[in-house]
Amino acid sequence: MVVCGDDGLAHRLATELRGVYREQVVLVVPPSRSTPPQPMAGRARAASAALFGRMVTAVNRGTGDSDDTLVPDERVMEAAEPSEAVLADAGVDRAAALALVYDDDETNIRAALTARRLNPRLRLVLRLYNRRLGQHIEELLDQAAEVTGGTPAGHRGGHGGHAGHGADIATTVLSDADTTAPALVATALVGTSKVVDAEGLLLRAVERRPPRPGEVADPGLCTLALLSATSNDPAGAEGSEDSGDGPQLLPDAEAVAAATGRGAVVLEQVSYSGPPLPARRAGVMPFASLFSARLRWSLAGLVAAVVALAVALILMTDDHPLHAIYITLLDLFAINDPAVDAPLGQQILQLLSGLVGLLLLPVLLAAVLEALGTFRTASSLRKPPRGLSGHVVLLGLGKIGTRVLTRLRELHIPVVCVEADPEARGMAVARRLRVPVVVGDVTQEGVLESAKIHRADALLALTSVDTTNLEAVLYARSVRPDLRTVLRLYDDDFAKAVYRTLRTAHPAALTRSRSVSHLAAPAFAGAMMGRQILGAIPVERRVLLFAAVVVDGHPQLEGRTVAEAFRPGAWRVLALDTAARGAGAGAEPPGSGLVWDLPDTYVLRAGDRVVLAATRRGLAELLGRRTRSPR
Repeated sequence: MVVCGDDGLAHRLATELRGVYREQVVLVVPPSRSTPPQPMAGRARAASAALFGRMVTAVNRGTGDSDDTLVPDERVMEAAEPSEAVLADAGVDRAAALALVYDDDETNIRAALTARRLNPRLRLVLRLYNRRLGQHIEELLDQAAEVTGGTPAGHRGGHGGHAGHGADIATTVLSDADTTAPALVATALVGTSKVVDAEGLLLRAVERRPPRPGEVADPGLCTLALLSATSNDPAGAEGSEDSGDGPQLLPDAEAVAAATGRGAVVLEQVSYSGPPLPARRAGVMPFASLFSARLRWSLAGLVAAVVALAVALILMTDDHPLHAIYITLLDLFAINDPAVDAPLGQQILQLLSGLVGLLLLPVLLAAVLEALGTFRTASSLRKPPRGLSGHVVLLGLGKIGTRVLTRLRELHIPVVCVEADPEARGMAVARRLRVPVVVGDVTQEGVLESAKIHRADALLALTSVDTTNLEAVLYARSVRPDLRTVLRLYDDDFAKAVYRTLRTAHPAALTRSRSVSHLAAPAFAGAMMGRQILGAIPVERRVLLFAAVVVDGHPQLEGRTVAEAFRPGAWRVLALDTAARGAGAGAEPPGSGLVWDLPDTYVLRAGDRVVLAATRRGLAELLGRRTRSPR
């Protein structure tokens, strides 16, 4: 695996590939002298970049499966830019995958085109901020691989994650904003970033304490692992990873029933229990909101007066109803001839119609002004409603904050945004989604109060300035000590230090500090491993992988029931993707999309695509990946 980048994401991605997936990694970073200035917390990482690749593989014992073999050391190269010579020296021509995670889109695109020419079979993972351009680049690079005779990269004996019989798609374009949004949303809602995005469905791994005598624990979707912690050493406490006999991954029903004193990790769907906002289609305004109630009553009264005048004219002249209404409207708008020679009754009706016409003019003018004001208000930013509570306060509408806002509104979660820059990229999105926004510096007094922070459920501090995020969280803690807070920080080490300090100062509260590179690296690493990898969840000192696999060609799955395909400690089928399966004979589970409650008697067929959880060694065996011998 070759990783090229110029910020913390490259280092974190290399660590993820080496520690979680046991891959050989070549890391290409700019020389130390050309590295741009970083915040104080990030300088320690930049200063130690030269030693990064020389770390002994014994460090991996703390993050990997204990039964996996160690991998060779990481190789670090320094280069100002990923030129053709640099990529060739990094071994792109014989590499399995290349990740280009520079902060500049043009640099990533230029290097991707060069790498595709050097190795048509190479799996490419690009970091691009422009999502529309990324779609076109992905199609272009895949077409170039096909024209040059290269098969889809990643075909190393396994099957891809899509419904076809081929391997993985050769090129994947990702944005760190899109990949971090699910984890940030899950952290704000349920307090954990151990989430997997399976076909748009957010799943979380929850650590549960051992049930008390007489209690029945909720199994969730399934039990992923039994923790090493006992009832005397509760799960989640620091140091509990070393207690007991170690965690047991993917246990069977007998092992779960026998583990009476052990905590468990179960899989659940992320949901929100707070008060949701009324769901509205973006950009659609109800007709009733154009006019005030007083104006609507005025219009209704005038219409009733016109109908009464028309009825009176019909009764007086025995005229046709349509003609009577027409004459009444002419009198109303003062465009009819004066009824000089008409009977007295018609003259009185004409005078009354003229009077109603005079009353109609100011009402119509008021209606026009109110409609214009309503449209102007709809195009401007909304203020938080007075009675709003149980909402999420989102600080920062930049690249990441905008994507998190969109994801929160997709889940119908009430949000109040705070942004200092009126021209921020997320302002248009907030205006389109009709989300309340407070414009102001969050460090100034009264701004968080305007966002109703004292009645909020969670605070997401996602600005690009670490000190601003930290100051906002500390101030929110002084207002609401039990508030759930999530802050974005630049550096992993700084984020860990802030987390430990806030947890010590506020033991009853829930605080999470996350760096973007820490949250984005698993998605980029999964794309480098192949699109069948959906994500990874750590369980103490081990890792569980989630993958989408086509059953065809896997004798361990094809023709077997769900119960027979389950191998404890190796892999377990969790769900069936009925939308991706082809038409075939036999019974099919009801529903569409992902079916999680598969019966144990369901027989897996060649056209099925399943989502499974597996250990690293189990997934390597299932997909036929290569194994490494100990050094």
